[in-house]
Amino acid sequence: MDHHRTPMENSASSKPPTPASTPNSRLASAPSPRHSATPPHASAPASAPAPASRTVYSDRFIPSRAGSNLALFDLGPSPSPAAAAASSSSSHEAGPAASSGSAPAAASPYCALLRAALFGPDTPDRVASSAAACSSSSSSPGLSPVGTPATGNIFRFKTEVRRNAKRALFSGGEEEEDALFPGIFTTRGAGPRKVPRSPYKVLDAPALQDDFYLNLVDWSSHNVLAVGLGNCVYLWNACSSKVTKLCDLGVDDNVCSVGWAQRGTHLAVGTNQGKVQIWDATRCKRIRTMESHRMRVGALAWSSSLLSSGSRDKSILHHDIRAQEDHVSKLTGHKSEVCGLKWSYDNRQLASGGNDNRLFVWNPHSVQPVLKYTEHTAAVKAIAWSPHLHGLLASGGGTADRCIRFWNTTTNAHLSCVDTGSQVCNLAWSKNVNELVSTHGYSQNQIIVWRYPTMSKLATLTGHTYRVLYLAISPDGQTIVTGAGDETLRFWNVFPSPKSQSSDSLSCVGGTSFVRSYIR
Repeated sequence: MDHHRTPMENSASSKPPTPASTPNSRLASAPSPRHSATPPHASAPASAPAPASRTVYSDRFIPSRAGSNLALFDLGPSPSPAAAAASSSSSHEAGPAASSGSAPAAASPYCALLRAALFGPDTPDRVASSAAACSSSSSSPGLSPVGTPATGNIFRFKTEVRRNAKRALFSGGEEEEDALFPGIFTTRGAGPRKVPRSPYKVLDAPALQDDFYLNLVDWSSHNVLAVGLGNCVYLWNACSSKVTKLCDLGVDDNVCSVGWAQRGTHLAVGTNQGKVQIWDATRCKRIRTMESHRMRVGALAWSSSLLSSGSRDKSILHHDIRAQEDHVSKLTGHKSEVCGLKWSYDNRQLASGGNDNRLFVWNPHSVQPVLKYTEHTAAVKAIAWSPHLHGLLASGGGTADRCIRFWNTTTNAHLSCVDTGSQVCNLAWSKNVNELVSTHGYSQNQIIVWRYPTMSKLATLTGHTYRVLYLAISPDGQTIVTGAGDETLRFWNVFPSPKSQSSDSLSCVGGTSFVRSYIR
């Protein structure tokens, strides 16, 4: 376009001195007719002695965009509302011919946005920069009108612009855009992420117990779901939908808990008689049985080769499956049944919840809790460690409490509390986004997806007719399965996929068609 002129077009007959043309050219240069706007009669007389150039010693030259002369780039500021109105009225009076050539492209919102992205939001505009350079050159003839008046350099060192400025421009930034580029970005109309309100698959699970203190569902890293039904444990392969009966405890015993090891090949089974069994799921073979508890084992948690079990006998036992002993340590502190048990992601802290309304935190070598939380007013079964922030722990209380509480175990601080209005049965964090899901019992039997830390509700899912007592999350972090006393397992797509994940997801159950089948 005609009104865009490059520096070469501004003055074809003269060029600014190059760094190789004069000594100390990095530090001071002679005035150039290309950049000088001072009339000849206002320039310093030729007989005036030129001031001695200041010698600056530097090991290297570091440019700064924020200190540049914007006249070289032909980028002007965005017009103010008053100036825009004035130019609009003048263009209407002058006619179409005048309006087409009077509105410079440099004053467009695009140029203003480009200026802010390249040089920062606080960079002076072209007019102010050129005026300051010219006034400085008229008062000090020895300095160049190009660049800053203080040094005469085109660039000078300065702390770089915040990275968020560029990120907000190209990544579709969020609240920072309005602060970095005021008046340029408009409010987006996109609302919260859409979560499907219906399960895409339902499995009938006969004899799935309606007991708040049990943990009968777990999903392995190999995409196999383990479910305790009565006195049997069944495995459901999420890719092939194949169902395998792993074990039968007999008529005298029942399954109270199941828990996969991190590698996904070994399954721990807690029984009503206080036994803890280790099974090789690939061969459907029992490896060993440990009989240290005196009452039912309702909670299991793995930490590498260490298996922790919580029982109705109020104790927590650590079992090292490499050792001959049934247990290597015993933790005491709870005054009632242990119903919640979770290791942190770094395996440095163990959280336990009990029917005594207590939440305890242990380290791997302690036999007494290192942190004790007593704010809950009902049984604490729902426990979840955040995969995004070290030491962030979420816990949920039973019917008399109904609250989700957040704790910083690093600083021993109670962060926040949210009253959900219903018994909190389970909690699980998404590993892809900073969100979590909770399942509830009395009185609404709902599933809620929350955004942390605002704890705004993204979705409320209903469908179970009994308390949603069981929860597990798929290995790819997108799908959850919930179980209830209505003897159904329901699969929901609630979390987004990780951005780095390829199209062939690890989970094969993320279809959209509705399927209902039996797990045995």
